[in-house]
Amino acid sequence: MPSNPKILLLDDDLGVLELYREMLSQHLPSLPEVRTASNASRALALLESDTFALMISDLNLPKMDGLQTLSIARRKYPQMRLVVLTGIRDEQFRTRAYAMGVDQYWIKPESDQELGLFMESIESLLSSEDQGKFRGLQSKSLVDIIQLECLSQSTTTLKITNGVVDGRIWIQNGEVIDAEAVGLNAEPAFQRILSWKTGSFELLPGDPDRSRTIFTSYQGLLLNTAQALDEAASQLPPVPQGATDPAPDAAMRIAELSQFPGVEFVLASGLNRDSKDDYWGLDHPQPVAQWVQDTLRGFAELADQLQVGHLQQIIGTGPQRKVALARSGDTQLCVGFTPALPADTVQETMNSILTKWVS
Repeated sequence: MPSNPKILLLDDDLGVLELYREMLSQHLPSLPEVRTASNASRALALLESDTFALMISDLNLPKMDGLQTLSIARRKYPQMRLVVLTGIRDEQFRTRAYAMGVDQYWIKPESDQELGLFMESIESLLSSEDQGKFRGLQSKSLVDIIQLECLSQSTTTLKITNGVVDGRIWIQNGEVIDAEAVGLNAEPAFQRILSWKTGSFELLPGDPDRSRTIFTSYQGLLLNTAQALDEAASQLPPVPQGATDPAPDAAMRIAELSQFPGVEFVLASGLNRDSKDDYWGLDHPQPVAQWVQDTLRGFAELADQLQVGHLQQIIGTGPQRKVALARSGDTQLCVGFTPALPADTVQETMNSILTKWVS
């Protein structure tokens, strides 16, 4: 049977060490083994002698500070999760910690709610399952990210990317004040962003001069959004058993995409071979769908090998037509264009098509 995960807890306050050692070891479902260290030298020695799944570190430490220790740990043990647990409320420290690859930055909880969220987040980090999460400086759901930033009373801008489209959520002193996404603003934009199942995010500097358009608390926003998404899902037609359509209204959206200038055909297919294809302008979509799947997979593997980030688009040119490929969520899109259309126009049109697809 697999052994319980191991956590290394680093803090120069012996009372904090004992308190969190007891809570983490006895109240997390995974029942981790928690080791403690009161200084960086002891922590690094423990890391050398054993394998830890996660390290939780304060920043204010004697001799070698927490950021230096975390930097060494990230460099030497890249698979280990890193969490900051500190009383320092400083945006520069937060930015530096995230820049070096820290998974979470927590202000030491001051309420039962904050403590409960902290414990839940630690348990989620110990889990190996991260599908359906947002990838960025941390790995968690978008709701978790927003809650963490608001509970930390931070002032920041969340940039969330879904394929080639992105949105922004502005947080000021722990409150969501504005949002933008695919032509929407304020609360409708916030709800649209939270409807995205996967993606990536960045923490950008806050904008103190940003005008406030959202006046609902972040708890109310999350509740309203969850209700709106549930209502939208309840209105969808039932999916036949075994069917895996890319989207229930794909045919309608494809008809809209076909109206873009220079478009000769459009194909939307799911990620597996049994998915139903929706298309316009093609007599035999199955071979094209298979080619799209193989091509996107091959280029994605190449991007991973070259460590150049996520694949966004592929644009191919030829004497008979130009073709653009892209992934949007769980859908693979292939669009054919007339050969006379300039390559830069193809790319601009494809960006507009992808924006339209997720809107």
